[in-house]
Amino acid sequence: MKAIVINEYGSADKLKEETLPIPTLEDNQVLMELHATSINPIDWKLREGALKEGLPFEFPIILGWDAAGVVAKTGKNVSNFKEGDRVFARPATTRNGTYAEFTAVEEDLLAKIPDNIPFEEAAAVPLAGLTAWQCLVDFGGIKKGDKVLIHAGSGGVGSYAIQFAKHFGAYVATTASGKNESFVKELGADQFINYKDTDFTEVLEDFDIVVDTIGGEVQEKSFQVLKEGGKLVSIVQQPNEKLAKEKNIKAESIWLRENGEQLEEIAQLLESGEVVSKVGQTFPLTEEGVKEAHKLSETHHARGKIVINIR
Repeated sequence: MKAIVINEYGSADKLKEETLPIPTLEDNQVLMELHATSINPIDWKLREGALKEGLPFEFPIILGWDAAGVVAKTGKNVSNFKEGDRVFARPATTRNGTYAEFTAVEEDLLAKIPDNIPFEEAAAVPLAGLTAWQCLVDFGGIKKGDKVLIHAGSGGVGSYAIQFAKHFGAYVATTASGKNESFVKELGADQFINYKDTDFTEVLEDFDIVVDTIGGEVQEKSFQVLKEGGKLVSIVQQPNEKLAKEKNIKAESIWLRENGEQLEEIAQLLESGEVVSKVGQTFPLTEEGVKEAHKLSETHHARGKIVINIR
C-alpha cells in the first residue's frame, strides 16, 4: 500500500512516500480502506521529535490519527461492523497511522459515518471532535446556561467546541482574528473577540468554563475571566496550580482518549445537521501534498480542518 512516512525526526521535508505491507489484523480489529484523513498538531509535533519521549516509536512512522473509510475486512471477534460499512475513528496512537491506503482499527474505537456525510467531512471529526467533547462534557460538565470561552474558535478543536457548547445550551464567547469573525459566528458563537486588537480579559467576566487551545500568556490570563469555582481545561499545557488554587478553579490539561461511543454521539449531531465539519483545505495523499498540509497546519492560522484525500 502507499503510505507517507518519516524515517527520522525533523522538518516537513522528512515526509517520504513509500510502499508498505497492508496491516495484519488482530481478532478485535477491522481493516479500513481509507478514503480520507486529516492533519492535527500532534502529527507535526511528533514529526519534529517533540513527543519522542512520550511516544518512542520505531521508524518508519506513519503519522496521522484520523480515519474515514470503508471496512475492507474484519477480525474474527468483530461483531458490530461488516465489510462495506462506512466508518470513522480516532485510532490508537501507534506508529502505524492514517497517512496510508489502509489501517487497522480496534472495533470499540469505530463509529458509522452517517449516509449524508462525505468522507472528507467525517475525517475532520475524530481527533478534534473528541478532544472538544471531552473538554466540555467529560471535564467541563457543561450544562444549559453556562458561559464558555473557547480560544481560537476558528481552528479544528475550537470549531467543534463552539458547536458542542451551543448544543448544550451554553453562551459562547470565542477569540479569533478579524478575518474569522463571520466564520465563528456561523458556527454559533454569541460573542467574538478579535485577539489582535482586544484584550479578552477586559470584555469578559464570570465565565464557567474556558477551553484553552493556545497556552502560555493566554492561558494565564484566562483565570481572570473565570468565576470562583469555574473550570479551565487546556489541550496544550498543564495550567498553573497556584493560580487555580487561589481562585478555587478546577484546572487540568487533558490528553485525548479514543472513544467510539462518544464518536457515535457526535455522528448523530452530524447527521441531524446540528454540527457541521468545516473543512478548510484539502490535499492529496502524496509526498508533496502532505508536506504542504503540514506547513499550513504549523502556521496555526488554518481555518477549520485540513483534510488529506486518499481515494
